[in-house]
Amino acid sequence: MHVAPLFLSLQVLLWHAYTGAEEQALEAVVRHWNATPQGARAPVQAVAIPYSSFADKLQAAIPRGHGPDLFIAAHDLLGDWVRRGLVRPLDDLPAAAAALAGLLPQTVPPLRLEGRLYGLPLAWKGLLLFYRPDLVASPPQTTDELIELCRRFREGPTGPRRYGLVYEAGAYFYHAAWLHGFGGAIFPPGSSRPRLDTVEQQRALEFVQGLVQRGDIPEETSFALVSQLFNQGRAAVALSGPWFLGQIEPGVPYRVAPLPRVSATGRPAAGLTSIEAGFLNAHSMQPEQAVAFLAYLAGPEAARERALRGRQAVTAVATWDDPAVRADAVLMAQFAQRNELVPTDTRPAMRAFWEAGNKALRAVLRGAQSPEQALRQADQYLLTLLTPLPPSRPRGPFMAGLGLLALCGALLLVRRASRPQLAEIIRQRSAYLYLLPATLSMMMLVFVPFLVGAALSLYAQEESGQWRFVGLANFADILLLRHHPLTSPLSFYYTLAVTVLWTVLNVALHVVIGGSLALLLRDPLLRLRGVYRTLLIVPWAVPNYITALIWKGMFNRQLGAVNGILVWLGLEPVSWFSRFWTALSANVATNVWLGFPFMMVVALGHLAQIPQEVEEAARLDGAGRWGRLRHVVLPLLLPAMLPSVLLGAVWTFNMFNVVFLVSGGEPEGATEILVSEAYRWAFTRGHRYGYAAAYAVLIFLLLAVQTALIRRAASRGQQASLHLR
Repeated sequence: MHVAPLFLSLQVLLWHAYTGAEEQALEAVVRHWNATPQGARAPVQAVAIPYSSFADKLQAAIPRGHGPDLFIAAHDLLGDWVRRGLVRPLDDLPAAAAALAGLLPQTVPPLRLEGRLYGLPLAWKGLLLFYRPDLVASPPQTTDELIELCRRFREGPTGPRRYGLVYEAGAYFYHAAWLHGFGGAIFPPGSSRPRLDTVEQQRALEFVQGLVQRGDIPEETSFALVSQLFNQGRAAVALSGPWFLGQIEPGVPYRVAPLPRVSATGRPAAGLTSIEAGFLNAHSMQPEQAVAFLAYLAGPEAARERALRGRQAVTAVATWDDPAVRADAVLMAQFAQRNELVPTDTRPAMRAFWEAGNKALRAVLRGAQSPEQALRQADQYLLTLLTPLPPSRPRGPFMAGLGLLALCGALLLVRRASRPQLAEIIRQRSAYLYLLPATLSMMMLVFVPFLVGAALSLYAQEESGQWRFVGLANFADILLLRHHPLTSPLSFYYTLAVTVLWTVLNVALHVVIGGSLALLLRDPLLRLRGVYRTLLIVPWAVPNYITALIWKGMFNRQLGAVNGILVWLGLEPVSWFSRFWTALSANVATNVWLGFPFMMVVALGHLAQIPQEVEEAARLDGAGRWGRLRHVVLPLLLPAMLPSVLLGAVWTFNMFNVVFLVSGGEPEGATEILVSEAYRWAFTRGHRYGYAAAYAVLIFLLLAVQTALIRRAASRGQQASLHLR
């Protein structure tokens, strides 16, 4: 039985992830509710939870009785929450049934599973057309008009390149609007899984391919780039959602319109829609009071506050008759699309679909494949991601074997520990007591999480959230290539080869560049050495994720500084993320920029320790500058740097940020390294945490072997260095 904290019996706890105006609107509604005593109303406390950790906190808190009574979230994960038993149906609560009568009926079905209602819809968020009235007299009503607009804008005055339309073309979330306009669906009628190899998918992809080939849209875009082009007047129309409002700079004129109709079919383009709803904790101790507030929150009075202050497209029908609401062009543009809502599917397979859909989309945008080829390969890729979990295994024999192995290890340690060593430990027990706090901290922060992760690698999580014991099946699937061919980017050995190549290239360049700069800065005749040292350390001082995002923009195909330099030199621009070697080069260039200052600082420290007498003796023996460098400085410097090389190799082996933010694994996952591949399996491929944990254990073992080899080499190098001295 779950026991709620005492304060939950006194007030209703509400979690949300709103920020800005939406949070202010919700707080105003809560204040009004708490300030208006009426019957047995329970006061409400609204708590903002960061969006990035919202779902994880719900899944961790609710099963243990520590979660909120209510929470507001998009409906996308409803299927997962129902299977995990996190939310309670509302059908038997009169307040919820009464509230439904005043809500837009098309927003309710996404909140029903197996005929039961699990939430009250509060608002919806979908895609809109943002256009600049100083550049476009009226918004395009059809895709033919949109293409003509792009042509006129593209062929306009000379100057910085301009685009008729900008949006995140490489993200399938945005592309789905064209798919629906061509009459397609991610889950075709009668299909139990998402499909990419359909006629409608191909037609939608051919449409986007045409936009890129004509130069109507940029090949590579990001949310920041879309905002930049729109604000600078280099884009006439932007396809985005209500969240784009916060990116429009003050003074930039804009208007909002519904999405155009696809001329080839006459159907409206319809983006995927998120239904924001209020959900009831399955373990709430006061469901009636919680749903009473939820019904008020969905009702017309609170909905008007949320619409006017929070700019939300609310679900209360009566609110749309309010003159103040009807005067808001952004809200009315969303209201005009209410009959074309396409709510995101809540089935578990949808979580694995995004990566496969993005894979096909980006391959076509880069010109690497035709739409038909890209969709066919991506559909096969999706089937791989939807591979069933390993079967359950008996836990008893495995645990017995593991216990026997642990016993043998303990006996080996006892045997190796000599009596004098034990006696010395007992004699120095007071000194060891001083180390006890640090030891306990290391155990709690390092060893315990590692053991939990290692244990997790022996399990697989079912759709219901239950864990099944599968033994070494995750390791067998990874190492024996049961589901992926050797040359596939999903193959462990392919990713391992890329990781080794990535590590060797980076560490070698770090040492060469950092060591060379240290030797230059060591020259006593060099002026302003302190200034140069400070400037060269700056790349290391800047947070690596900021540097990675900057370099990502510099490698942009059409707007990046790197291609700008190539064009200035009379060379052809390069699509850096369309081929393996160019994408890897972009990653390596970014990481070398981040890593060489560390090696430079370390080398400077070791160079300062080289005795001047040794170099002076070599000079007196007739050795020139090159001879002293080759036979004295480098033999003393390199062995001393080996520990730093070891540390740099470990850092580079697990340099997640650069790979994830710069190339994103492109093309087609070919530049992923082991740690980013483990992340993909954990968070973007159906939450296969056990499989990802097995990857993590293998990464640890590889790093342990790498560390042992480099330490042995360092030991030999230090012995040679001492002999030389």
